Amino acid sequence: QVQLVESGGGLVQAGGSLRLSCTASGRTSRTYAMGWFRQAPGKEREFVALISGNGDNTYYEMPVKGRFTISRDNSKNTVYLQMNSLKPEDTAVYFCAATWLWTVAAENYDFWGQGTQVTVSS
Repeated sequence: QVQLVESGGGLVQAGGSLRLSCTASGRTSRTYAMGWFRQAPGKEREFVALISGNGDNTYYEMPVKGRFTISRDNSKNTVYLQMNSLKPEDTAVYFCAATWLWTVAAENYDFWGQGTQVTVSS
């Protein structure tokens, strides 16, 4: 089992920045790809960003491309999501998740964190 804990959420004004962290414990593995997802009230969970196990490859959903950056520090078992130029439509609960695959489909992720709230005011 792998346990994932997100942190770093909060309230920020539009145009501001936040950095989310996701720390893994338990049977961690550097071969896991790590993804960030988000879920706004009344909406389905959506993919945000993905990073490979060694950090060499990343992928972003179009609404966040150029504003968000995913990275990881395997020595700390931590994945980050740097979010810049935040918009009110970025308001959601953000989740990190781990997968053996290179995939944006939530059903293919094996482990999930509990989520952290990000609220962007206009």
